[in-house]
Amino acid sequence: MRKLTDRQQQIFEFIRHHIDESGCPPTRAEIAQAMNFKSINAAEDHLRALARKGVIVLRQGVSRGIFLPDTGMPIVNKVTAGQPLLSESHIEEFLKIKRDFFPEGADFFVRIKDMSMKNAGILDGDLLAVRKTSEIADGQIVVARLNEEVTVKRYYKKDNKIRLVSEHPDVAPVEMDEKHGASTIEGLAVGVIRHGIGAIQ
Repeated sequence: MRKLTDRQQQIFEFIRHHIDESGCPPTRAEIAQAMNFKSINAAEDHLRALARKGVIVLRQGVSRGIFLPDTGMPIVNKVTAGQPLLSESHIEEFLKIKRDFFPEGADFFVRIKDMSMKNAGILDGDLLAVRKTSEIADGQIVVARLNEEVTVKRYYKKDNKIRLVSEHPDVAPVEMDEKHGASTIEGLAVGVIRHGIGAIQ
């Protein structure tokens, strides 16, 4: 980690304080106001410099997408149509656990709300750790977004057909055409946390 300038240190401390006080990172506008910058672009330039020095992580396309490597990961609880999965309104809280806690690395958690993956050891109330990636192999467990619903299923693909299969005998698979389906694969499951105890898949 390279040494910070005085201004960068001020911004870094402001971000840390904001997360400690409110539970979420500040917006670019809030940083600009706190630092008396004339524009949001000035705040963005400083944030990119901090990211290059390794003291923060920036997630593109994420509202308030500023994370401290030692602060934790967001927990997604609900989704709204037309908004990115990691929008501020979808984040329940930040769990203070490092991304490298899981061997494959993780970017966020999804709170499980049913028993559709019980035979894979993923139960109602669990926190599923997810790594954002587009590289998915058949049989892996993914987090998929279907309109306003986030679902966890095993992924299978043949030609342009995608099949999402549960691990519960009473839950039917979801089948769709990749070119015409209203679905998005948000990432790959890399681990589970249950009742405060980490359980690596």
